[in-house]
Amino acid sequence: MSTKTYFTPEELESTNNLHLKELFDSLTDKVGDMEYPCVGAKAALNSGQLRIGVYNNMATDETTMRLGHDLKHYIAETLASDSEYMTMVAFFREKEATAELNFENNLWAQLQLLHNSDNSSKPWDPEVSSNPADTNFSFSYNGTAFFVVGLHPNSSRKARRLGYTAMAFNLHRQFEQLRQKGVYENMKKVIRERDIAYDGTINPMLKDFDKGLEAPQYSGRHVEESWKCPFLAGKL
Repeated sequence: MSTKTYFTPEELESTNNLHLKELFDSLTDKVGDMEYPCVGAKAALNSGQLRIGVYNNMATDETTMRLGHDLKHYIAETLASDSEYMTMVAFFREKEATAELNFENNLWAQLQLLHNSDNSSKPWDPEVSSNPADTNFSFSYNGTAFFVVGLHPNSSRKARRLGYTAMAFNLHRQFEQLRQKGVYENMKKVIRERDIAYDGTINPMLKDFDKGLEAPQYSGRHVEESWKCPFLAGKL
């Protein structure tokens, strides 16, 4: 695996690769907007803790291999620094922007391939459920639970709308760290207030989060109550 796909902000700021610069600028312009609602993403940007992965099309074997390799790097880096905000944003070189439903299908297909390729001895984090319909579900890779945020040009939510197709990964333990510090509830309240100001309404899927359902939030699409997550965990 000779081609580099995982980058720090310092590497992207100094690169001569115009495409990489455009990707990074699209993200920093989005998150750096004063009105952008997610203060966690702002903290990652302002502290130099964004990590960027760049891949070909979603849900291919090559992309899965490279993304899996980089996620392991991101996990190790985040744990080593005990970071509460380090975020990995994976960009995909899709030929053209897709509709919301197509993006959602591709996102879950990519997560399924990541899971299927996971050769760690215990791929699922014991702190979370592997059943998307469970209130304690989170996606897990290499024994580590994640919260996943889909981003793409045709998202109906302004906060999820980006000029490129991407998925942001955060370690689930970061939310627990913030809870232990007593700042998580206030942070969530601030993000929701900012989201209403930014997008006109609160993200309807966040209501599900209060009930513990995480899977419906990943793609950014407003899914129906009858929605069934297409992900299936195995090798448990």
